[in-house]
Amino acid sequence: MAEHNELGRLGEAIALAYLEDNKYKVLERNWKRRRHEIDIIAKIDTILVFVEVKTRKNNQYGMPEESVDAKKEKLMIQAASMYCQTIDYEEEIRFDVLSITMEPTQQIVHFEDAFFPGWDEE
Repeated sequence: MAEHNELGRLGEAIALAYLEDNKYKVLERNWKRRRHEIDIIAKIDTILVFVEVKTRKNNQYGMPEESVDAKKEKLMIQAASMYCQTIDYEEEIRFDVLSITMEPTQQIVHFEDAFFPGWDEE
């Protein structure tokens, strides 16, 4: 397996543990529909949270969260819309980004409400 795939899997495992330690109930991992994917779907209190996990070995090429661009946001919004339709969910949602850097020491930064969905962009 390629090193970046292994790093991504490790990052997702770290993210799952982090979310569970912070009282999130994880509902789905790597939820996919067509070309859309959500890394983690969780619930905190009454809020459905769609989480993008970005992991890098170090910050040599920038912070992990910087790779969540407008295109990625749009794909996440579309995927969230599909998921909400699938489960007939019409309550509050949120989009978070978990940024994980492995070196020199492991660092996790949680960006809650990282962006706001423009539902008209579907």
